[in-house]
Amino acid sequence: MILTINHGPVRELRLNRPPANALSPELIAALTGAVEAAVKDGVRGLVLSGSPSFFSGGLDVPLLLKLDRATMNGVWRDFYGLLRTLACSPMPIAAAITGHAPAGGTVLALFCDYRIAAEGDWKLGLNEVQVGLPLPPVIYSALQRLVGTRQAARLAIGGLLVSPAESLGLGLVDEVVPAEQVIDRAVKWCQEWLALPSVAMTWTRRQARADLTQLFEQDVAREIEKISGWWWDEQVQSVLRALMERLAKKKQ
Repeated sequence: MILTINHGPVRELRLNRPPANALSPELIAALTGAVEAAVKDGVRGLVLSGSPSFFSGGLDVPLLLKLDRATMNGVWRDFYGLLRTLACSPMPIAAAITGHAPAGGTVLALFCDYRIAAEGDWKLGLNEVQVGLPLPPVIYSALQRLVGTRQAARLAIGGLLVSPAESLGLGLVDEVVPAEQVIDRAVKWCQEWLALPSVAMTWTRRQARADLTQLFEQDVAREIEKISGWWWDEQVQSVLRALMERLAKKKQ
């Protein structure tokens, strides 16, 4: 589910779960393990990428709707564990957003250091409200950190999905480049940071990301418990199942 490609001191972790790189329990665990393994291997920079046209379609809702309460609660804990691993990574991480990145796809990018999106008719954003889910506080805080208070409220409450160009204007991504260049540009960005004096870069990066890492020093367990409760809310389940039925009919 994760293709590992080394570019000198920079390692690319490419999501490889067709067709949309949707985040299943197995993919969440595999990505967490891959980031942790990179640290142990002495990798100095990471690029998180996807397949052409899809970075990640977010959580695999059709699969998750089949899980029982205990298993689903574990999925939320593991997902938060993945976000913590990204946020607290000792090495710079660039997100090479190769295509669509709704919901969980954008969430992964929020916790990286830098975000480069491919030009194209793709959509990014946090559309959780559109599908009946409140946006978790940790994720909202990470969004607000990037785009500011006013735009975070507009994007999150409306559950808006926006183009790469609009994402750039909002500060949701840092660059937009031709699709064939997005991974190379992400690797080059990592190399540029790694070329800086290491002690100065590392300590200053740690300061710059302190607000992000501190999100996980609060009572995250209580937040996860609340989110798990939201998932089983009757209205949320109804909206999600109706959405899955509409998508299934479109495929027929």
